Amino acid sequence: MNWKKLAIITAVFIGCFYLPVGIARFDNAITESLHLVKWYAREHVLLCLVPAFFIAGAISVFVSQASVMKYLGAKANKILAYGVASISGSILAVCSCTVLPLFAGIYRMGAGLGPATTFLYAGPAVNVLAIILTARILGLEIGIARAVGAIVFSVVIGLLMHLIYRKEEIEKNNMQMAMPEMQVSRPLWKNALYFASMVGILVFANWARSGDIRAVFLCCPDSLTPYRVEGTLVSRTEDTVTILDTSGKTNEIPAELLQEITDLKKNSLYELIYKIRWILVLVLLAGFGVMVFSWFNRGEISQWLGATWDFAWQILPLLLAGVLLAGFLLGRPDPGHQGVIPAEWVNRAVGGNSIWSNLFAAVAGAFMYFATLTEVPILQGLMGAGMGKGPALALLLAGPALSLPNMLVIRSVMGTQKTVVFVTLVIVMATISGMIFGAFWG
Repeated sequence: MNWKKLAIITAVFIGCFYLPVGIARFDNAITESLHLVKWYAREHVLLCLVPAFFIAGAISVFVSQASVMKYLGAKANKILAYGVASISGSILAVCSCTVLPLFAGIYRMGAGLGPATTFLYAGPAVNVLAIILTARILGLEIGIARAVGAIVFSVVIGLLMHLIYRKEEIEKNNMQMAMPEMQVSRPLWKNALYFASMVGILVFANWARSGDIRAVFLCCPDSLTPYRVEGTLVSRTEDTVTILDTSGKTNEIPAELLQEITDLKKNSLYELIYKIRWILVLVLLAGFGVMVFSWFNRGEISQWLGATWDFAWQILPLLLAGVLLAGFLLGRPDPGHQGVIPAEWVNRAVGGNSIWSNLFAAVAGAFMYFATLTEVPILQGLMGAGMGKGPALALLLAGPALSLPNMLVIRSVMGTQKTVVFVTLVIVMATISGMIFGAFWG
């Protein structure tokens, strides 16, 4: 008798027999997981992941392995390799899931573990738009700390990963030195334009709208904490001010708590780009199409589409499964949408600036899923409920770069051990940074 199969069947039967269907929290968690995966499919698959899959496929086919190894490989100039990888997020405004196909592409093409993990962290963490929004909404000191911390983190984590696995990196370096130099069949400027058009499509298609106004009012827990909301003014009466914020949430602010309302500049470059973003996308798509059919033959296009499909087939099922699990455990990131873990536990655990509150914030941030820019309004609500500044920074440094879906895919690319080490480094460094920041500015 196969005892292993019998044990699995028995465990599944017991799980089904005692399935807590009918208990409100369990039923609600199931609903939340389905809502989250529906939202993820609508908001991120078509505009974020699909372009990222095509870019990753193009990297694996059209970028020579010699080029990747020259700038990011084990024998590359360290300052150049880590410098390029650490500032990637300032160009790619991507979330922790969208960066995965790009990471998988450069890692499989021969990038060193250090630069590759620096890119993996920096892609979503060093996001200029998110850092600016953090400074505007949560305060200048947290915005600066996030920017400096994210860049330093990415390099330090990459260097530590390289040192921990230096024996493997030395072996990879020796193998790469023995490989012949590959011939480049297409001029560099053509490849640069081709990739720039795809990156442009990814960036402009996901360009978020800035708010029309910014309101400052006093909030919980003592009605003395300044709370900022940026969005569109819906209505203003003697009793309430209603604002639709940039995350889509409606805020009704009691008039007596309102401190000020500031009109944001509507003629800014940021707002102009938002208004014409689809025109920019169409222009880039047209140029992209001309380049593809003019510069590439059928065989190359077929290889590119095949590589794109391979990335999608490997990554997308794991991402969707991870989003379902994250939704079941933690619910949607909006207030009032809870999974099986009560939000009150989270709120109580992140007050003050103890090692446990910072560690809890880092771990919670690492496992939660944050779409690009959504971490700011979520943290705004948590800080209004009493979250300390140290834990807030810890969550900001761990959250956007990691998520449960993200971890599942990383594991499939570089293995369980390296994934555990990478996640642990992010959590530990975020915890320490939060404690230091909270000690000085908490």
